Amino acid sequence: MPNEFHSQLITLLPRLRVQALALTRNRAAAEDLVQDAVANALAAQNSFTPGTNFAAWMHRILRNRFISTLRKQRETTDIEDLPAGAFAVSATHEDRLVLKELGHAVNRLPADQREALFMVVLQGMSYEDVAEATGCAVGTAKSRVFRARRQLQTWLMGEESATRNEATQAEDRLQEARSARDRRAGLGDQQLFA
Repeated sequence: MPNEFHSQLITLLPRLRVQALALTRNRAAAEDLVQDAVANALAAQNSFTPGTNFAAWMHRILRNRFISTLRKQRETTDIEDLPAGAFAVSATHEDRLVLKELGHAVNRLPADQREALFMVVLQGMSYEDVAEATGCAVGTAKSRVFRARRQLQTWLMGEESATRNEATQAEDRLQEARSARDRRAGLGDQQLFA
């Protein structure tokens, strides 16, 4: 049991680091959070039921530890506190601007949506695992990820203005069709009275 427990824990460490970074948005705080979560898990390893979802159990411990830390600190960290190397992209200036814009957009997302998005997209967790790790329903986890993706798309692609333009164009086409119909109807009336 302890050997299997430890091997599962070691295998899960990279995913825990990603989740911790998504929660804290600070590399040093993320490492501390993972270390604290691992210490808690090791202390409580006898409470883990073999055959159940170990990853969800660990992610829940990490998340609970994060919440406990926040309650103690009562302060948050901004994404700009991350060192440039955290993004590890050797790219053009334009790519760096896009990445910075993405970082700001992700930072604007509600915390629950940001967490669910990171767990699904970066860690490859299933919606069921996300639901179990965050203590919500599967539908709620799916909804959080969908809303986060939709909001990022709206912010980054400028779809708010594009959606308004499409609506305006559709309204213009509808008005043109009504005008054409009215003109035809008017011609018909003129023919009746001629």
